[in-house]
Amino acid sequence: MRGEFGEYVDLMPAQQRHDEHSWYQGTADAIYQNIDILRARNPEFVLVLAGDHIYKMDYSVMLADHVANKADLTIGCIEVSLEDAKAFGVMHVDENRRVKAFVEKPENPPVMPGRENTALASMGIYIFNAGFLFEQLIKDADTKGSSRDFGKDIIPSVIEKYRVNAYPFLDLQSGQQSYWRDVGTIDAYWAANMELVGVKPDMNLYDNTWPIWTYQAQTPPAKFVFDDDDRRGQAIDSMVSGGCVISGATVRHSLLFSMVRVNSYSSVQDSVILPEVNVGRHCRITKAIIEKGCQIPEGTVIGEDRAEDEKRFHVSEGGVVLVTSDMLGQRRNYVR
Repeated sequence: MRGEFGEYVDLMPAQQRHDEHSWYQGTADAIYQNIDILRARNPEFVLVLAGDHIYKMDYSVMLADHVANKADLTIGCIEVSLEDAKAFGVMHVDENRRVKAFVEKPENPPVMPGRENTALASMGIYIFNAGFLFEQLIKDADTKGSSRDFGKDIIPSVIEKYRVNAYPFLDLQSGQQSYWRDVGTIDAYWAANMELVGVKPDMNLYDNTWPIWTYQAQTPPAKFVFDDDDRRGQAIDSMVSGGCVISGATVRHSLLFSMVRVNSYSSVQDSVILPEVNVGRHCRITKAIIEKGCQIPEGTVIGEDRAEDEKRFHVSEGGVVLVTSDMLGQRRNYVR
């Protein structure tokens, strides 16, 4: 964010703004409990985003569409198959993309106009006219029995009386569906990371026309040491971040975040290793997510015996093993 343009980010942790018993009740309530902060900024529009999705999107294009169509609410959406649509909030739209109905996880999803096997699923991205948003949040807060959720309560309640439009998230050049992943589960998070190590991943981290700006610690280059027959530092089909040391170990089809060390005679495969993890000697790690700062003891085996893994760690439905500091009996260290 550029300060000279008045851009900034404020972090507001979940809190009890109204009474000591009311934590955030739903997506709409999370914004309602901070409505005074939004009003103080006096915005004309409010863009609402989900925090567990991965995509690259120019929101200005969606905002221009919202203004051009004189909408009260615009919903970002993706095109999905009818089978996949059963897991989403799905919109029934007319030829002008005006939303006529919004249903959560329907058994028989409505199809797009002129399409037989495709539905429009909500991305959880909304643009509201600010005054309209505040009005609906207050109304919802006063409604008994509401779950305080945009998809379940607010959106269905405004479709009939107000202008609600769908905005298909398509590549502006090709017109094809743009990359979007929901990583709200362990399996989805693991799968999205595994896609990145592919030869031509849908999410291109090397796209110089759309650089990803984030805080990046200053670290030395990744280092691979030892070249003996029984102890060779190497990584194949993997992404290895700065500050990593692969010391006489083998890494295959995995992602290593910054400052990870994998020690001699160990192997890591099909795994996501978060920053500052140290993998001891003679370890074997397969299809796992290792939390930041974990110290994996020498000789540890993860991902080969589900029954044994379940005794110590969390194993997802898809067989991904999640390892945290608490599970290892270690204190968390997030100093950096």
